[in-house]
Parts: sequence; C-alpha cells; structure tokens
Amino acid sequence: MINKKQNKEMTVINGSHFSDLEGFYEEISLLFMKDEDWKVGTLDGFDDILYGIHSDITWKNSQKSKEDLGFEATREFYENKISQGKPFNIKLIQQKLDDLIAGNGQTLFEILVEIIDSHQNIQLILD
Repeated sequence: MINKKQNKEMTVINGSHFSDLEGFYEEISLLFMKDEDWKVGTLDGFDDILYGIHSDITWKNSQKSKEDLGFEATREFYENKISQGKPFNIKLIQQKLDDLIAGNGQTLFEILVEIIDSHQNIQLILD
C-alpha cells in the first residue's frame, strides 16, 4: 500500500510577504487561485477555497504573522465590522471583541490556523 501523504504537494505561505489580513488574502490568492478571476477577501472565502486544496501547507515566518495578525489587528478587524454595521451581526462581533479584550478571544492568526486545521486533508506546519 502506498502512503499518499508521501506524494502530497507542499504549499508555502510566507509570512514575510504580508503584514496584514488583506496581504494574507493576496498571498493565498496568488498561491491557490492563479487561474481564477476572483480573489479571497473574507475568512469564509478562505475556508471555502481550502476544500479544493490537495496540498499540505508550511507557513514560513509564522511567528511574524502571529504578531502581525495578533491582538491589535484583530481588534481593528472587529471594530471595522462594527462600524460598518449591516450585513454583519454586530452583537456577535461585539461579543468576539469583548472576549478578545478580556483575553479569551482568538486573534486573526489563531482563527486562520483553526480554519486550516479544520480541513483534515491538509497538514499545517508552522515554521
């Protein structure tokens, strides 16, 4: 029996190529959506494209991304959604912001890692 994992491709997300969520989406679009006429621009969109990925992922410079997409970036992300209002669920986003401020919420980096980890066909290596 052949171990399929040995033949699996490896895609590299390079944290030195971006410093914010928009840059992350751009990096993901370049890596996974070369032949598409749309780009990833939301967390849900990122999750959606992973269903079609048949590659493991190494996230190089992940410590830089953890800092770049940490508390401050996440606070701004939620505050921007709250100020935009509809179509966002303001009550839910306010709760997520409150949890973050209280030290119980996830940062954008942690959310992105959780999204990748939720896809059992993808192994994530933080480098």
